[in-house]
Amino acid sequence: MAMTERESGQVDRANNSGQTPVVLIHGLWVLPSSWDRWAKLYDDAGYPTLTPDWPDDPETVQEARAHPEVLAGKTLGMVADHTAEVIAALDKKPAVMGHSTGGLLAQIIAGRGLSAATVAIDPGPFRGVLPLPIASLRSAAPVLRNPFNRGKAVTLTPEQFKYGWANALDDEEAKRLYEEFHVAAPGVALMQMANANVNPWTEAKVDTKNPDRGPLLIMDGEKDHTVPWAIANASYKRQKRNPGVTEIKQMPNRGHALTIDDGWQEVAQTALDFVKRFT
Repeated sequence: MAMTERESGQVDRANNSGQTPVVLIHGLWVLPSSWDRWAKLYDDAGYPTLTPDWPDDPETVQEARAHPEVLAGKTLGMVADHTAEVIAALDKKPAVMGHSTGGLLAQIIAGRGLSAATVAIDPGPFRGVLPLPIASLRSAAPVLRNPFNRGKAVTLTPEQFKYGWANALDDEEAKRLYEEFHVAAPGVALMQMANANVNPWTEAKVDTKNPDRGPLLIMDGEKDHTVPWAIANASYKRQKRNPGVTEIKQMPNRGHALTIDDGWQEVAQTALDFVKRFT
């Protein structure tokens, strides 16, 4: 997939700045615009920020809801390869951050040696990460319970979003986040993560041993239902065998929506503080 005009503009701005860029990778159920507040914070801090698309991402939530079918069929490999193409156009090796499935993708990118420092927030599981907590299975059930969802884009109901994303928030904030950010997601990407340990050829795999992986921080919300602590900690245990710096941090009283909820700035600053140590 060729870069969009928006992505090319972000690449040019980053290259013209001479500063270390930050690449923010979104996960399922949201669009690149979910990072807009992070991008402003990081731009202001001297880190030009890029928010790559998943292939065919609509520009707005409204457009995505009008045409959810365009979000179907996007595999982890497609998104990782496109993100790598964007990074290849940068003059300086970027820091890479991602949330949820984007957190898994950030680790895939780091495993390819393309990241100067990586932050994986509530990261989706990869091959070798074994825990399957009940809360995680329940959060994924809207997709996994129907094998035909593999080829579809699936939308969560407000109740499903509340359980999987906004369980640590009050009903008012949960409703507002659903209306502002939620879009359909490709069922295939979630199924790739769910089946990673039974498919030797899965795209949901990370090269955790690459000495060029660089420093890595895994962050996880204490109350996250979608990626509970057991999954994040299992990812950390596999990653800490790498010669690079590997750290993990739990964010107290936070759920899966921690990158978009009213406390997003604490998470963004924690991630930036880690990157600043190494870039």
